[in-house]
Amino acid sequence: MENNTTKVGLDVHKETIVAAVLPLESKRVTDTMKIENMPSNVEKMVKRLAEQGPVEFVYEAGPCGYDIHRQITKLGHACTVIAPSLIPVRPGDRVKTDRRDAEKLARLFRAGELTEIRVPTREEEAARDLVRVREDALQDRLRVRHRLGKFLLRQGRVYRKTKAWGVDHRAWVRTQQFEWASLQKTFEAFMRAVEETEARLATLDQQVYDLAQTDPYRIMVQNLRCLKGIDTLSALTLVVEVQDFRRFERAPALMKMTGLVSSENSSADRIRRGSITKAGNAHLRRVLIEAAWSYQRRNVTSANLQKRRQGCPSEVVKIAKKAQDRLHRRYWHLIQRGKPASTAVVAVARELVGFVWAIAQQSSATMGH
Repeated sequence: MENNTTKVGLDVHKETIVAAVLPLESKRVTDTMKIENMPSNVEKMVKRLAEQGPVEFVYEAGPCGYDIHRQITKLGHACTVIAPSLIPVRPGDRVKTDRRDAEKLARLFRAGELTEIRVPTREEEAARDLVRVREDALQDRLRVRHRLGKFLLRQGRVYRKTKAWGVDHRAWVRTQQFEWASLQKTFEAFMRAVEETEARLATLDQQVYDLAQTDPYRIMVQNLRCLKGIDTLSALTLVVEVQDFRRFERAPALMKMTGLVSSENSSADRIRRGSITKAGNAHLRRVLIEAAWSYQRRNVTSANLQKRRQGCPSEVVKIAKKAQDRLHRRYWHLIQRGKPASTAVVAVARELVGFVWAIAQQSSATMGH
């Protein structure tokens, strides 16, 4: 980041953008402006500010995406997108406005106190959105199933033979009939919602599987599937959320991105660590914690896992086997020390990140990147 340029903090919203201009060697913002969030207005603002000398823009990642970044960089000017969860906050600062937010971004950016994020390409963002919409469909299926189950429970219809939504349970649900027409219509509406959601999820599952077989994801996904607890969907989620593993020189940097590192409040000789920060990518964290639960089971290599490892580089398989042994021991070591299962799983997930990073580095070398 160059310090000989004017810094412009942007507070971006759906309808408006507030810009705060912090010129070179100025101690405070000299100008603020508010414009409609439209490409033509953004271009006019950028060109007007650039007439006064070199200029660099900064704004927070958020729901408005990366179009502002892409437009400004296409105009030939530097633009940085920063992680909002890592912006320093002063304890006594209780006033928050768009203008103050923009000024704060400009000041902290010039001081080097902000954490830059990697802006994905449009192709990378499209792949990530497909995986995320599949996650949304999975949550929708859970919700509609719960609604149907609670409706049946209110009517005294309880199935106790096997787990819910297996073959036998589905057959039982379809046989339900109700005396009152209103109840029957309600039941049919819930059933339609379940069937439609499941059909949409099945379509998205196939589309995600197809994406996993294409370049540049195929080799990385294949290698990550060597890890116990990680199959195609979770491997592709890791790849599309991280995108470029090479930007992390060490595994702890990737751990930090997942938000699985412990918080800390230490002073003098007292060291006090708390729960995980969660200051990172929630999609990565979910996939890793789900995978970590598999390490509580017996340390055996299933036929499915052996099949996934076939044809993969020997170094990758070696890393996966080491992870399988170490993480299984790690989980039960923590349990024997009296740690709750949830705490042990989070610790295993954090270490699993290190093995994911190692396989990704090995895969990049194999791919010639």
